[in-house]
Amino acid sequence: QVQFVESGGALVQAGGSLRLSCAASVTTFSNYAMGWYRQAPGKQRELVATILTGGSTRYVDSVKGRFTISRDNAKNTVYLQMNSLKPEDTAVYYCNMVPSRARSWGQGTQVTVSS
Repeated sequence: QVQFVESGGALVQAGGSLRLSCAASVTTFSNYAMGWYRQAPGKQRELVATILTGGSTRYVDSVKGRFTISRDNAKNTVYLQMNSLKPEDTAVYYCNMVPSRARSWGQGTQVTVSS
């Protein structure tokens, strides 16, 4: 059973930066596309950033140019660097494979951006 543990969330002011980390308990981590997802109050969970096995990245339009996803296969870890944060980025952030595995969602990490 694959498990993910997210960390790095915090309360920040608009315009600030955060770096999220996600540790994965899977022996073949490098074989999977990974993503960062977020769920804001009253909204559905959305995929905001993807990194493929070869390192290519994809972003939802709302975070392009502000967020950067990266991975360290030696550490089984995926990161999300978030710059120029906006109040609308407030959400619980999760990592998972892409496509996601329903039974592998972690607790997530809360990001709150104050205006």
